[in-house]
Amino acid sequence: MAAPLYKRVLIKISGEAIAGGGNKALAFDVIGRICDVIKRCRDAGVQIGIVIGGGNIWRGAKDGADKMDRSRADHMGMLATAINSLALADVLESRGVEVRVQTAIEMRAFAEPYVRLRAISHLAKGRVVIFGCGTGNPFFSTDTAAVLRGAEIEADIVLLAKNVDGVYNDDPKKNPNARRYDEMTPSDFLRDNLAAMDAAAASLSRDNHIPVLLFALSDPENIHRAVMGEKVGTLVR
Repeated sequence: MAAPLYKRVLIKISGEAIAGGGNKALAFDVIGRICDVIKRCRDAGVQIGIVIGGGNIWRGAKDGADKMDRSRADHMGMLATAINSLALADVLESRGVEVRVQTAIEMRAFAEPYVRLRAISHLAKGRVVIFGCGTGNPFFSTDTAAVLRGAEIEADIVLLAKNVDGVYNDDPKKNPNARRYDEMTPSDFLRDNLAAMDAAAASLSRDNHIPVLLFALSDPENIHRAVMGEKVGTLVR
């Protein structure tokens, strides 16, 4: 059996993806399929950190735009990521995976406060660590939080599992001739003002030499393919 390409990864999971397109915020059948793949990767010896978005419940910048203070709207988004983190932890634990949830905003009743060295210790012991509440600051997305946490835990790569299957030179939903990149640099991404991840995340990736792989979560098996080094999505490095 082939060995994983990476020893330690940070996976960003889109909040919208775990809604499954239904009327409920959490589609547990979808979450279950994602967790099955995460367990396989963990069982293969990969150390896994996870950042999860909150867009299935609340998108601060979008849902609160022109209606409320941006900082408060983003704080609500952080709470949404905490809810998703607890749901993901519960499903993983039901599959026998040991999990720790750490949040950037203290919520000691049900999560550890984020402590970098403690997170690394959990990873070394084979536990999956889920990082909630983004960076803990407004005006920063969970994409940026994913690259930040990836840098802090010294991950080999950040896997951005999204609703699109890579980085395109135009919106593929509007332009059927849009071309997907197989690989590009963060500087190219920033120069062309592309929208598959935030500019702050791309800048962190460039400045800290952290590769980022963007791919579609519509097929959770893509997580395993990415960990094994198979060609999926767009590699930004």
